[in-house]
Amino acid sequence: MGKTRLEAFSDGVIAILITIMVLELKTPQGHDWAAMDFLSSKFCAYVLSFIFLGIYWNNHHHLFHVTEHVTGGILWANLHLLFWLSLVPFATAWVGETHVSPVPTAVYGIVLLLSGVAFTILVRVIIASQGAHSRLKAAVGHDHKGRLSVLMYAIAIPLAFVDPRISAAIYFGVALMWLIPDRRIEKHLHQSG
Repeated sequence: MGKTRLEAFSDGVIAILITIMVLELKTPQGHDWAAMDFLSSKFCAYVLSFIFLGIYWNNHHHLFHVTEHVTGGILWANLHLLFWLSLVPFATAWVGETHVSPVPTAVYGIVLLLSGVAFTILVRVIIASQGAHSRLKAAVGHDHKGRLSVLMYAIAIPLAFVDPRISAAIYFGVALMWLIPDRRIEKHLHQSG
């Protein structure tokens, strides 16, 4: 199977998730700056989730740039990733509406953690399907950045019950870590091309 349909479907799902999230931002009731106060936590949650979905979209694009063919296992691993990403709008709305309360903040972290795990699984399934000399394997190496992200989410989840702002700061830190472009795949393509 070619990878074009998988990429187009995944792009469409991520675009819909971003659209759903922005529709959750309701117009303020007032007509002054004070009316925006109630939107501040919802807007911050939206911005962070938009960044996360953008990071996944970008990395997904790079991932399939070096994927030679798509197997059934890759299709299922990709759907697994999209499942967890599809929960981002729910978690975003809940954490935003409750002004970063402990349980919603922990649930938000669980969604991020399981999305990270699902992406890692997708990478491993693609590498396994491409064999020992996979271009993707050579590009990602030991994936320290991916492992560190999952570890940081795992630490942040229980911290939500101590102080949810610490967890939110950790989630933001992971996003910043990935905003610095990850050029491992691009670099490998230029070296081998």
